[in-house]
Amino acid sequence: MRYFRASVEAMTGYRPGEQPRPGTPVLKLNTNENPYPPSPGAIAALRTLDSEWLRRYPDPFAKEFCQAVSAALGVPPDWILVSNGSDELLNVLIRACAEGAARPVVYPTPTYVLYRTLAAMQPAQVVEIPYADDLRLPIDRLVQASGALTLIASPNSPTGHAVPLADLRSLAAQLAGVLAIDEAYVDFAEGSALSLLADFENVILLRTLSKGYGLAGLRLGFGIAHPQLLSGLFKVKDSYNVDAIATLVGAAAVRDQAYKNDCANRVKASRSRLTAGLRQLGCTVLPSQGNFVLATPPVPAAAVQAALKARGILVRYFDQPGLRDKLRITVGTEAQNQKLLTELKPLLAERPNASEAPNLAEPLAG
Repeated sequence: MRYFRASVEAMTGYRPGEQPRPGTPVLKLNTNENPYPPSPGAIAALRTLDSEWLRRYPDPFAKEFCQAVSAALGVPPDWILVSNGSDELLNVLIRACAEGAARPVVYPTPTYVLYRTLAAMQPAQVVEIPYADDLRLPIDRLVQASGALTLIASPNSPTGHAVPLADLRSLAAQLAGVLAIDEAYVDFAEGSALSLLADFENVILLRTLSKGYGLAGLRLGFGIAHPQLLSGLFKVKDSYNVDAIATLVGAAAVRDQAYKNDCANRVKASRSRLTAGLRQLGCTVLPSQGNFVLATPPVPAAAVQAALKARGILVRYFDQPGLRDKLRITVGTEAQNQKLLTELKPLLAERPNASEAPNLAEPLAG
């Protein structure tokens, strides 16, 4: 007996990266968490939580958090929609905008594979347009695909590259549908597309507290867009999609921009040193504006990933076209990065046996 819609029966479910139990003695460099703890202000807010916040339903619009974002980024509070992580906002966008072949979801690849999964759930047709070798945004082909929703991750995972603002502006000006710019890793980048919002009603920026703010366990994200665009999304989101604890703690974290920026700068400095260390070991490493790097080792990547896991170090391997010779490695602390490089050195010299590699397709995820 079939219990589910045909599209659900046919789709491949999203499979998150491996998450060891807390306290497990592993070096976790596979899901792009921030290596530094959240703001002390966020921790203090959590410790002083009034039980009344738990008894009552939360504010459905998370206005306190919106005010914090407004002050930090200089955008009006009514231009902000708060979500249960930016993944929920992606789901809301696809449910609100896309449907079948007439209203497709369009994006360049490789990128975050959850885009494909959420479209399949709708269901909506997906148009995937490969990046060229130089990772230049394929603007003409994206426009020709006529997406109801076009998704651009910048900085992009797993490649780490950021799309130039001029290219995003050109794309926004030519699209009839919605352009969603996924800026999950923006805190580690050299720029943002925030300035586009003043000129384009069809553009929405997606942000998260999982990366730059060190709050992946809190599940809090937000979108910034013209209120006319947000009005349709508010119809689709769950009434109480963000809990009171997340609103309180997230607002405290956003108010502490100095702490967040300090941690982000430490990650960026470590990213440069990690890149240099990997290159010294014979890896090719793409320039990155995220809190991770995409490295091509001189030996089979899958085998290196498996050998590192056996030594208690998790990195990300993707059994997908164009990525099978690469590893995505989260930037850790200086000590963590050095441990990785120390363990990698003999592995790359020994040339691990490719037969040791797992035959698993990992999602392109945060």
